[in-house]
Amino acid sequence: MSDTGSDGELLRAIAANGDRRAFEELYRRYAPWLTARLRGRCADAGMVDDVVQETFLAVWRGSARYREDGSSEDAAGWLWRIGSRRLIDLLRGDGARGRLRQALARLRHRDEASAEERVLAGVEHGNLAGALVRLSPELRAVLQATVIDGLTTREAAVLLGIPAGTVKTRAMRARKQLREELA
Repeated sequence: MSDTGSDGELLRAIAANGDRRAFEELYRRYAPWLTARLRGRCADAGMVDDVVQETFLAVWRGSARYREDGSSEDAAGWLWRIGSRRLIDLLRGDGARGRLRQALARLRHRDEASAEERVLAGVEHGNLAGALVRLSPELRAVLQATVIDGLTTREAAVLLGIPAGTVKTRAMRARKQLREELA
């Protein structure tokens, strides 16, 4: 593939046979532009660099496919769409990961009981504390994320590294098990 191919030709060569030269040319053309555009949306240069890399990895691996269907979308617009979506996903995920890091840090370095722990200690001799202790760690983690931390299902999924449907299922199982034990 020559370095002077059109964007469409480069993308077809990458998709058809993994043409490394075509990929390198596409990267040279668009990585600086995409980086500049993303930095307008995010001040974290490291995060932006990660998003640019993930965007081009998606192109290389074929998980992002360019469809030249006569529409007005050009390669730059297509790459921007991929990159901006990945940035949004990363920013949403970073918030949840940050909350997880804080929660884990509190658990590791706790000298004083949290408000939640004091509430649970107040019912320590009741059935609730025992029922909570008997939950599996997976079910307790979902309850911690959704009930105590107040995260949405989607945020809890990112935080725990599991699909949102699994969060819903585990929360339902945890509630059922608690109801059964407390009845």
